Amino acid sequence: MGKKDNTDSLYASDPKIYPRAVSGLFAMWRSIGVFVLLGIYYIVPWLDWANRQAVLFDLPNRKFHIFGLTFWPQDFFYFAVILIIAAFALFFFTAIAGRLWCGYACPQTVWTELFLWIARKVEGDRPKQIKLDKMPWNAYKIRVKATKHFLWLALAAYTGFTFVGYFTPIDELASRIVNLSLGPWEWFWVIFYSFATWGNAGFMREQVCIYMCPYARFQSAMFDDNTLIISYDEQRGEPRGSRKKSDDPDSKGLGSCIDCTLCVQVCPTGIDIRDGLQYQCIACSACIDVCDSVMDKMNYERGLIRYTTENAKQGKSVNLFRPRIIVYATALILMTVSLAYAIATRIPLEVDILRDRTRLFNETDEGLIENTYSLQIINKDEQNHHYIITVSGIDGMKMIIKSDTVQIKSGEVLDVPLRLQIDPYDLKKRSAEILMTVTAVDNPDIQIIEPTRFLGPTGR
Repeated sequence: MGKKDNTDSLYASDPKIYPRAVSGLFAMWRSIGVFVLLGIYYIVPWLDWANRQAVLFDLPNRKFHIFGLTFWPQDFFYFAVILIIAAFALFFFTAIAGRLWCGYACPQTVWTELFLWIARKVEGDRPKQIKLDKMPWNAYKIRVKATKHFLWLALAAYTGFTFVGYFTPIDELASRIVNLSLGPWEWFWVIFYSFATWGNAGFMREQVCIYMCPYARFQSAMFDDNTLIISYDEQRGEPRGSRKKSDDPDSKGLGSCIDCTLCVQVCPTGIDIRDGLQYQCIACSACIDVCDSVMDKMNYERGLIRYTTENAKQGKSVNLFRPRIIVYATALILMTVSLAYAIATRIPLEVDILRDRTRLFNETDEGLIENTYSLQIINKDEQNHHYIITVSGIDGMKMIIKSDTVQIKSGEVLDVPLRLQIDPYDLKKRSAEILMTVTAVDNPDIQIIEPTRFLGPTGR
């Protein structure tokens, strides 16, 4: 007989988590967040604005429509500023109250909440789901599981379809899907995003938060002793133990915790908040709601599990308006106001001036000093425009150009070569500043004045 292998596996899969449904104040706010955020995601692509889709990232035409605004690749600066603002907002809210983003607004949390809601409607709450999974496969189990996954896949497919609808006009996308005439990349992204949603929200769930999300690893760097975190009041709750509602916990030497483990059962990541702050906690506050409901039933004071700070737990004063909060808030306000002002006053025109780098200047047969330039003009408006080009800064300057009026279509980039000539007696110094002005003929408010230099020999 062969020798039995008693070697234990070095890998142990995590047990499946069955979060129990919970109701309460924070559950209500979480539901509102899910409803609002998913409503925005699913509805916005269907909105129209000025005879076009209100929000459309038109990659083939290099146009990014956001309601009444149109951005071009040259406007990437605005996108970079938005990302910086989002990062500061994350730091700001994390420093105030921990992982609010994770618990209420993260896409992984939002879609997981919706998938869990579907699972509960089909399979029942936690005890019924556990019982169903332990049940041997039969016609009933197959029907229930098939129904759940059909609804999950339908939702995931519509999620993938909506995602691509932000890049391809969604009306057109819908008709092309019906006719099975999508392009290969469109098929790829619809299918990929659908299965990513199905897998992440339906199966991986808390694994994404615990193992894949980097935020869980560095969040503690943004916490301090004044950060509001979800905590178990150990001093009040211990020693824990079961008892009847009519029992006096003091006479039994017990704390307020009845050790019902409901706080563990409702946790989407399966942790026990009574063990202290853990990086797996996504601050969804489900444990607060369920613990408060238990305290109500026992006629105990609420708040055994609550939002508090380390300083408050130690009896110290709490300072919410500390320097880092003021710095984050000030930076957020300044950047947001500056971005809003920049977008509100932006001119849908861009002009770049390129000098001829082969020679600083030329001398013509007539004895004039000549500089050669190339104007790169970008029409960032949604309308075609005629533009007039003028130059100023030195008296007697002559512009040699094919035509001082050019037509540029919406989104088009046009290179306009030109030469400037001046009598050397009018050139007062070796390098003089000049101004090139590009103005839309039909709308003088669309104007760019760009400075550059005119170079020549040493002035007289």
